[in-house]
Amino acid sequence: MMKILNIISSPIHEASASTKLGNAIVHKLQGKYPNSTVTVRNLTKQTLPHLEEIQMRSFFTADENRTPEQKEALKLSDEVVNEVMNADIIVINVPMYNFGISSTLKVWIDHLIRKDVTFKHSASGAQGMLNDKKVYLAISSGGIYSEGPRKHLDYTENYLRSVLDFIGITDVTVFRIEAQSKPDLKEEFAAKAMESISI
Repeated sequence: MMKILNIISSPIHEASASTKLGNAIVHKLQGKYPNSTVTVRNLTKQTLPHLEEIQMRSFFTADENRTPEQKEALKLSDEVVNEVMNADIIVINVPMYNFGISSTLKVWIDHLIRKDVTFKHSASGAQGMLNDKKVYLAISSGGIYSEGPRKHLDYTENYLRSVLDFIGITDVTVFRIEAQSKPDLKEEFAAKAMESISI
């Protein structure tokens, strides 16, 4: 049975282009894997705190040496990590904000990347520990950034690929829904995005 984790990061919920694209990917996955289960983490409803000193100190303290307060401070991070570890496939909905990812998605990443949990140090450098995952990125943008003169301004895909690679996830497929702030192109690009989904 395939376990799918759907990460939503847009605050405009069902009206969001990235959410629509992500949901379409999940729907295709459910068609391919009829007995699959879907877990949804909506980062705008299940908000995560920005990391503070207690979380940072807890990350770098061995479990047996953590205080009760430190263990409590790690509960949400542990939830994030466990959801990803338990998933076979992760769909990450990525609205582009100011050429990059949303702060809510960045906080999720900060809770996910943990030494000796999702990556470890070895003689050859950092080594990811989540090697058996498949990720689909559902990236939405108001303009066109996959090609053309604005391509260099896209700090979503390359950043996320680098982050995922760092924790061992290299099997990443990207689908994009672009030109969503352009009334004359919006519907055309939305239709192309949905048609492009192949699982």
